[in-house]
Amino acid sequence: MTRSNVSDDAPDEVRKRGLRRMSEVYGWEVSDGPGDYFAHTADQVFGNVWAREGLSDRDRRLILLGALAASNNIDVAEIQAGAALGNGELTPEQLEEISLFLCYYIGWPQGTKMHFMFGEVIKKYRKQK
Repeated sequence: MTRSNVSDDAPDEVRKRGLRRMSEVYGWEVSDGPGDYFAHTADQVFGNVWAREGLSDRDRRLILLGALAASNNIDVAEIQAGAALGNGELTPEQLEEISLFLCYYIGWPQGTKMHFMFGEVIKKYRKQK
């Protein structure tokens, strides 16, 4: 994409791009799903927002991990951390550094939750290698 606004494309092209980006971001094949919720997720979040230029997937992942940690969405952060490791966007050592960094900005208890969750994600990742 060379445009920063990709939402002018035909709906079927947006859906294809969204499904492709979802697969790239999560590291597994995502197929089309039913309902408005899935449509908005595929078309808007991935077909448009994650397809924009200006930030790398790693940049977006780092921002998302911080936002999820700050809002206590550790379960969703776990999915993102696993995908970041699987896609080679972050290393286990970088995840550990992120949790320590977050302790100072979102509070020690919340950062500690991230630390232990990252530890479990790293264990799973290393078993799969």
